[in-house]
Amino acid sequence: MNLRRDVFQAISDPTRRAILMLVASHALTAGAIAANFDTARPTVSKHLQILTECELLKQNQNGREIYYHINAKKMKEVADFIEPFRNMWDDRFNKLEDVMKKYKSKKQ
Repeated sequence: MNLRRDVFQAISDPTRRAILMLVASHALTAGAIAANFDTARPTVSKHLQILTECELLKQNQNGREIYYHINAKKMKEVADFIEPFRNMWDDRFNKLEDVMKKYKSKKQ
């Protein structure tokens, strides 16, 4: 069975988010990534597989080592999807701040 993984389902897991943070600045091997967690190495490998299937991570082989690095293009797609929601909440908080300022000035 070919399972299509959802990007947002993948990043909902805190371990996978931590992996993305680790490889955001430079590529790491699976062993180097696993060394940062108190879980079994096969568990980290499963997380890497999910992130790779979702195209959030890319793999580059250098000799016998496979290095994982962030796929900036896919991360931009995620950011672009979230941006309108961030803008909406920024607007709402700004309006709330304006209301609170008016309330404070009326009280004084």
